[in-house]
Amino acid sequence: MRKRRKIITVSTAVAAAATLPLLMSPVVSAAVLEDDDESSRMTRLYAPPPDRDSYRQVARLAWRGDFRDSAGLLSMVRTPQAVWYGDETPEQVERLVRRTTRSADWQGRLPVLALYNVPGRDCGSYSSGGADSLAEYEAWIDAVAAGIGDREVLIILEPDSLALLPSDCADASNAAQTAVEQQTVIEEQTTADGQTTADEQTAADGQSAADGQPAADGQPAAQEQPAAEESPTELPPLPDPGASTAPPTGTAAPGTGQEAAQTPGQQLPDALPATSETPAPKPPEVQEPAALEPSASQTPAPEPSTEQPGTLPELPPLPTPDPVTPEPGNSVDPDELDTPVVEDPETAARYSEINYAVDVLTALGQTSVYLDAGHAGWHSVSSIVPRLIKAGIDRATGFALNVSHYQTDPDSTWYGRLISSCLAYADEGGDPEKCADQSWSRRHARRWLRAHAPDDPAGMKHYVTDTSRNGQGPWTPRDRHIDAQSWCNPPGRGLGRRPTTHTGDALMDAALWVKTPGESDGRCLRGTDGPLDPVRGTVNPEAGEWFPDQALELVRYADPAVKVFRRTAGR
Repeated sequence: MRKRRKIITVSTAVAAAATLPLLMSPVVSAAVLEDDDESSRMTRLYAPPPDRDSYRQVARLAWRGDFRDSAGLLSMVRTPQAVWYGDETPEQVERLVRRTTRSADWQGRLPVLALYNVPGRDCGSYSSGGADSLAEYEAWIDAVAAGIGDREVLIILEPDSLALLPSDCADASNAAQTAVEQQTVIEEQTTADGQTTADEQTAADGQSAADGQPAADGQPAAQEQPAAEESPTELPPLPDPGASTAPPTGTAAPGTGQEAAQTPGQQLPDALPATSETPAPKPPEVQEPAALEPSASQTPAPEPSTEQPGTLPELPPLPTPDPVTPEPGNSVDPDELDTPVVEDPETAARYSEINYAVDVLTALGQTSVYLDAGHAGWHSVSSIVPRLIKAGIDRATGFALNVSHYQTDPDSTWYGRLISSCLAYADEGGDPEKCADQSWSRRHARRWLRAHAPDDPAGMKHYVTDTSRNGQGPWTPRDRHIDAQSWCNPPGRGLGRRPTTHTGDALMDAALWVKTPGESDGRCLRGTDGPLDPVRGTVNPEAGEWFPDQALELVRYADPAVKVFRRTAGR
């Protein structure tokens, strides 16, 4: 009897695997296109052909009789998501973009293109690559524009390009050394000044009590929130983490990620099962907020606060430079005597590249262009807004948030509103340093918005968010002694809100799946020699390759849940 039952089960699985595309089409269509019931109020988004390895995993699950996971995974890969381009030659990218935009046009859908080929991307980390020069990048952008033509397209322009400037790469490499050197200078000066034991104890007490003061080991203390009785005058800086974005091959979407200081997230086990066949781990539990811990290996160092604790010994003043004496016969403008602020060539080139892309792509007429603005756990509002302004946000459609990351929808929408309001304030001559920040209390931030934000959202810059992997929010590691790389294949994450242009928010144009769910962010060595990911206990696929274990986690932990089976209307 048992043998017969086993034969019947295996036969059913074989038949299901053989006819999977036909059997699943109506079911998945109901799940994937559930937003089409409101098609009269929104734009229908384009779903590119799925990764071949994803279909292989779907077939394997069906062969074993795991039809629910198989159907859920198939629903995920057939959901509208971005098509990534980068590293192709101009001739290749023009042909591929034309193929995608024509296919979307025939289907009456809006394609989302993620362009990822800026020189020096990802600070040479997991997703290094891109064009070799400004001229090469401009030729590549021209080819993309030729492939688009007059068709309607939504473009996510160069994820991480503004939140992770070349100047941030240098900060990341020098972060640990700078912290040690600063501490050494303070200790030497304390000895030279002959501080008494009582004075030293007072300084130590003041040092430990100061919020936001970087420690010698690079771990910032918790930052103090503004008092409820008065408006904040000086905001604590946010950590400025690095990022990783996987290089795409052809039309395959790469894995991207940002190593950022995380907001309190869910507590999860440090290691997950090594194979996708293992039953899903228990849902993550919410843990108490923990101190932020930026990584020194890839994370740009937080900018030190300009206000030092009063009990610390004063450092000797810098020597006064000699005055500039004009040569006889030459007149000198007094303004030229000031030391100019020189931007490093790589960062200056980055702004030139983004500005060129904005001008070329927006000139097409039916192309919406959104610039990179990082995410709510990365830059402060006053930090990212000047970057957007330099990159040409005034000529772009808006900005993109949370690309390839895990910040929650409420955090992203609040951050987006603050950025949009600050851009409008700066456009009227205001100083971005005085804008409301996400670290402010909501009470004070709303007071600032009432005083400075425009009443009409139509005159403000709009934004889009990436909800492909934020269903469970950001990941907080249990082990505080590792280089967390919290952006890199974190365990127990889930799919987020389904892609839609019907957001219910006047400033938010769309919730999109920009990052391709199921593709790896990289090897994720987390400060070790590898090759294992110390959190997962496995060797992760290279950036941009299909990651079966992570793909199943995204389906199982999705919030809202993946709707595989749904009743037909009227029944």
